[in-house]
Amino acid sequence: MPVPNARILVVDDEAPIRDILEHCLGGHGYAVEQASDGVQALERLAGGDFELVVTDIRMPVMGGLELLGQIEARSYDVGVVVITACDDVASAVRAMKSGALDYVSKPFRLEELGAVVARALSTHRKRRSDRLQKAELEALVNEQARELRQALAQLHDAWDKALDAMVAALDAREHEPESHSKRVSEYAAHLASVMGVGADLVDAVRRGAMLHDIGKIGIPDDILLKPGKLDPAEWVEMRKHPRIGFWILSGIEVLKPACQIVLTHHENFDGSGYPEGLKGDAIPIGSRIFSVVDSFDAMTSHRPYRKAMSYERARKEIEAGSGAQYDPAVVSGFLTVKRDEWAAIRERTAHKRTRPDPVLVRLFRSAKE
Repeated sequence: MPVPNARILVVDDEAPIRDILEHCLGGHGYAVEQASDGVQALERLAGGDFELVVTDIRMPVMGGLELLGQIEARSYDVGVVVITACDDVASAVRAMKSGALDYVSKPFRLEELGAVVARALSTHRKRRSDRLQKAELEALVNEQARELRQALAQLHDAWDKALDAMVAALDAREHEPESHSKRVSEYAAHLASVMGVGADLVDAVRRGAMLHDIGKIGIPDDILLKPGKLDPAEWVEMRKHPRIGFWILSGIEVLKPACQIVLTHHENFDGSGYPEGLKGDAIPIGSRIFSVVDSFDAMTSHRPYRKAMSYERARKEIEAGSGAQYDPAVVSGFLTVKRDEWAAIRERTAHKRTRPDPVLVRLFRSAKE
């Protein structure tokens, strides 16, 4: 059946054949225009909304195969049917491989031509409809993906704000100065990035470092805040905080990567740490990174009982601990970071200090009462 409301461009270097084609296709209700060669056809296609080109293959100026290539190259949304001599089937095959919808061999019967054109137009319209549906679906998927990324970003931001408030309250309970947990988390994330770990691991390192002492909410104040040295029994209690922290965080899906760092942040590279006495690469890389920057932060921060070390002395202390307390590879990465980079992080985290929530502070202080 003829496809209604279709515009067809007939291309042939012989005017009588063009007239025959126009008469035949016009009789089927199609709007038909003519072009004498491929060059003229391209001019007409640039200015008209055609659905189909019916073109001879052999023409002196620009043949049908070259015209077909130009239509593909210019992304014209038009189907192509080629007309070829009966002894030139190879050219018709090449045309089909290049994107032609069908072909007709000379001499052709008019009814055959009408059937081929109707079939080609139906195929072209089906492909166009499929492309439009695909484009609409892709646009919908892209929009939904954008909304999902936005929602995840908002969720991520909400989590970070909640963690900031919780950690600020924990620092306040311990009288930790100058946003220790926030600063050491940024130190750890920066060093992880310098060492080339993946983005997901950098995020896990940041959160694990921020929450490293969350388990101390389960340690009584008389031990946690004791001004002097802890006795052996008190040390047994204090050393429970990595496991407590792991237990708290392991039930929260988004924090599962971070909870491994919380569990192992007191392990030493030579196996002398706790709670498992892990050694070397058995310690997660995030914890090995944290160990270095946590020590660096402790050394370069003021304490009631001592002044902060200089950057140079802290650097030497960390070098001296390479292979014992610290992973040599992490120490090497640490030493590549310039002093100004650490200073910039300290300054940035000082300006973004989170005010501790008094309710959380009271909650943490009463956790073991």
